[in-house]
Amino acid sequence: MIVPDISQSAAAVADHYDELDPIYRRVWGDHVHHGLWVTGRETPAEAVEALVGTVGDRLGLMPGEACVDIGCGYGSTARQFAVTRGVRVTGFTLSTEQARYADAHPVPAVDIQVRDWLVNGMADASADAAWAIESSEHMVDKARFFAEAHRVLAPGSRFVICAWLAETDACGWKVRHLLEPICREGRLPSMGTREEYEAMATAAGFAITGYEDASRRVARTWTICTLRLVKALLVDRETRRLALRARNRSSFLGLPRLILAYRTGAMRYGIFTLSKARENGAPREPGTVS
Repeated sequence: MIVPDISQSAAAVADHYDELDPIYRRVWGDHVHHGLWVTGRETPAEAVEALVGTVGDRLGLMPGEACVDIGCGYGSTARQFAVTRGVRVTGFTLSTEQARYADAHPVPAVDIQVRDWLVNGMADASADAAWAIESSEHMVDKARFFAEAHRVLAPGSRFVICAWLAETDACGWKVRHLLEPICREGRLPSMGTREEYEAMATAAGFAITGYEDASRRVARTWTICTLRLVKALLVDRETRRLALRARNRSSFLGLPRLILAYRTGAMRYGIFTLSKARENGAPREPGTVS
């Protein structure tokens, strides 16, 4: 597990997203996650939607199901699934600014809460499906992140995680100059490997039913973000003012590091599909009601 030299708390994560909220939306929009290029010809907006669609397909969502969006950001994925797949979604974010944006764009059957997932307060076995798109990285206690998901999900449920991962057995310079600074600048309490995630998921009681290394298909996200940020800093006085005065301005230094981390293989992007066994021991198949 990669751990930054300056420890990161849930409060630091919340402060990061609250302060940089207008810049995030200016640079990338209301989905705070990578795009997924399937054909390579997608626009950035289409690539972002492709990642959401991939998560939905792997969950096998059915109308009427109760779902949980762990680290929901602006609630965009929750709203999309509520509208297109007819599910009910409870979303959790640490950021009051993200929740404020979500409240200004309400959709029936979507409830966004400002609350730490590790103390989510949900009842046991109360959800039919859950997803965490690039939020597990911000969890102070990753083992508890998995344990809470297993507790909240009903037997037969599915759980999809899209995660920033460290290269297995990354060499010293990659850790010192890429992965550890990325954790520090991005307010990640830690960054795990595929093997560490799978071990924690299994220990929590999940079966691992699928994994994809999507690194090559998401990596261009950071080149696009960097170019857009540079342009915004050059042409928009308000963006420049916010960026230069921000307490979290060191986060912008992480953009070139992220590009290099993907190119060298130091960082990977993994999509995990997990299932909680039915009471008879069998996992639910996608597209079937639990």
